[in-house]
Amino acid sequence: MSDVKAGAAAGCATMVACIIAALVPAAALAAEASNPAGSYWAFQSPSPTSEAPTTTKWTRTVIDSHVWQGLQAKALTPSPGASRERLLRRVCIDLMGLPPTPEQAETFLEDESPGAYERLVDSLLASPHYGERWAQKWLDVVRFADTDGFERDGYREHGWRYRDYVVRSFNEDKPYDRFVREQVAGDELYPGDEDALIATGFHGAGPRHIVGGNQDKEEARQEVVTEMALGVGQALLGLTVQCARCHDHKFDPISQADYYRLEAFFGATDIKDILTANDVETGSHDQAVALHEAAVKPLKDRLAEIEAPYAKTVLERKRLDLARQFLEALAVPEDQRDEEQVRLAKEAGSQIKPVWYEILPLMPEEVKERRSALRQRLHRLELHKPDPPPAAFAVENLEDPPGTFVLHGGDYRRRGDPVSPGFPAVLGALGFQAPAGREGRRAALAKWLTSPRNPLTARVMVNRIWEFRMGRGLMADPNNFGLLGGMPSHPDLLDALALRFAGERWSVKAMDRLIVLSSAYRQSADIEEAKAAVDPGNALFWRAHRRRLSGEAIRDSALAASGRLNRSLSGKPVRLPIEQEVYDLIFTEAEPDNLWPVTPDLSQHDRRSLYLLNKRTVRLPFLANFDQPDTMTSCSVRQTSTHALQSLSLLNSGFMQDQSRALADRLRRECAEEGTGCVVERAFQLTLARKPSEYEDQLAQAFLASGPEALRDFSLALLNRNEFVYRP
Repeated sequence: MSDVKAGAAAGCATMVACIIAALVPAAALAAEASNPAGSYWAFQSPSPTSEAPTTTKWTRTVIDSHVWQGLQAKALTPSPGASRERLLRRVCIDLMGLPPTPEQAETFLEDESPGAYERLVDSLLASPHYGERWAQKWLDVVRFADTDGFERDGYREHGWRYRDYVVRSFNEDKPYDRFVREQVAGDELYPGDEDALIATGFHGAGPRHIVGGNQDKEEARQEVVTEMALGVGQALLGLTVQCARCHDHKFDPISQADYYRLEAFFGATDIKDILTANDVETGSHDQAVALHEAAVKPLKDRLAEIEAPYAKTVLERKRLDLARQFLEALAVPEDQRDEEQVRLAKEAGSQIKPVWYEILPLMPEEVKERRSALRQRLHRLELHKPDPPPAAFAVENLEDPPGTFVLHGGDYRRRGDPVSPGFPAVLGALGFQAPAGREGRRAALAKWLTSPRNPLTARVMVNRIWEFRMGRGLMADPNNFGLLGGMPSHPDLLDALALRFAGERWSVKAMDRLIVLSSAYRQSADIEEAKAAVDPGNALFWRAHRRRLSGEAIRDSALAASGRLNRSLSGKPVRLPIEQEVYDLIFTEAEPDNLWPVTPDLSQHDRRSLYLLNKRTVRLPFLANFDQPDTMTSCSVRQTSTHALQSLSLLNSGFMQDQSRALADRLRRECAEEGTGCVVERAFQLTLARKPSEYEDQLAQAFLASGPEALRDFSLALLNRNEFVYRP
């Protein structure tokens, strides 16, 4: 293993290079693919480095020792430290996803005493926004959204509780091994613990193909367990296990039987909403629903009365087009129909049922207007429909679980040998036994995943933490620790951090603190051409990675600067207004009202982006333009594109125009008794967490004197600055 590590020290500059590097040992490893003792480094337990840590004036932590050694091997040196202003903004954005407040900036920048930076970091780790920041990352990985996806894309009434569970877990610094066990098998390992039950929403976080009408139940069931296995494989093991669904993995030592043994852990698992409300909550809900129904019933009755004659006409016309067997089935009284006639009558009913776009053309204009007015009144009442009683979007075990089989070509109709739950042979059972009964399967998997002997779990999470803070993973693809994932840039550092993580309470906050206190993290992001020629991808971390903020962070930062950010935590997802063009594109064949019911409380519209409704088939254009993941596949690293729509969104979108006006209003209020000097200084503090330079101050004051609209334009310009949109 040490030889492999030494050969990989420089890392892979590009994905192509990583693939080429991975293919070099592929021939040797191919012979080992069926051997449980395969020697590939990722399948061996992390081992401590035998070398003594390097100590220099630059090395503050064990991280710096490893980074220093890698740089020295290429005759490189670290970059100078970032300025205090840039470091402040960087660490606040990294740990909270928000820029520093003027108060935070003043406290830190005026504190020259030793330990000022450490105290800042500790305050950020204690902030409730820390959990929100981490939740955004974790939800990307597990493909979380508030809807199912596919053509129906139904809303998950209680899915948001899993999102809030993730926020709480990171804020509480829940040990990562406990975090994993709760998500994989919280219902089995911690019965009666509501939080652990909600955690199992992990298994349903990804897309789910739910359709109406006739469907193949066996196929639908196979899709569910496939998604569960995929979630564990990518998020927790960092392996492309899905590649073994149709055949043995082409590169990694994972057989097709291994894959279906993994699926078998979920063979007894079903996704469903599980009521957690007590009798008082249920009773209160029933009363509220009764009152609501009493209020809307008169409107529904009047609408039904208006539509009835036109619906009858449509039904009679469609009935004439039915095939003879359907007509014959409908002619038989309901209580006298045999099984086949019941099926035919049900199908006939769905075929002739009138729908709105068939009814409306038959109505005179004055009838349409009366109907529309009634529907608008009904929609306003429906916005205040009582929330359902509390429930967990979770899992439970089936009473009579079906068997699991190896599927030839991954086709559920081509069953091969039956399999029982089992761990991938290349990793071994690690002393655990997988039960075949309906109970305890996932519990065994959870314990195996979090065993100190498991070579992947700690490595995978440590790499995610490193990538999240440093801008590039030690493994380039955090979801693939197999051969095609390439080699780690610093193998010894990865192992040292994995051992430390598992040995010190699996604390994510402790690992975050170690990283952001390191000299490697505190470097300037400035590019030096000579160093870039040696290591153009910065795989050796000779400087900080400068990267554009995500769409969510840009939106949240703009709200924070304007003073409109609603910092409240948790709760149901917020539905913002969407552009009419988007509405018309999505709902082209649907009735044009109440298909996107906006959250009525306008203060909720200024919540952090984490709490906005995440609908798989309707992404908000502002966030989509800045590379928001589609949530259909796991996103291990946010991509960063550059295109014209981003500039247009920052300049012309209704959101940014609103925030520039709000920022201008805030500056007027806070500098009401002072001149433009106050306005300029305060504007820079709110947006960039620093004071303007002398030149910037002169330029800004001259611009503000140019006219009445100058302050709003000045505010918009600051929100569009490269410095505002990029992490320094």
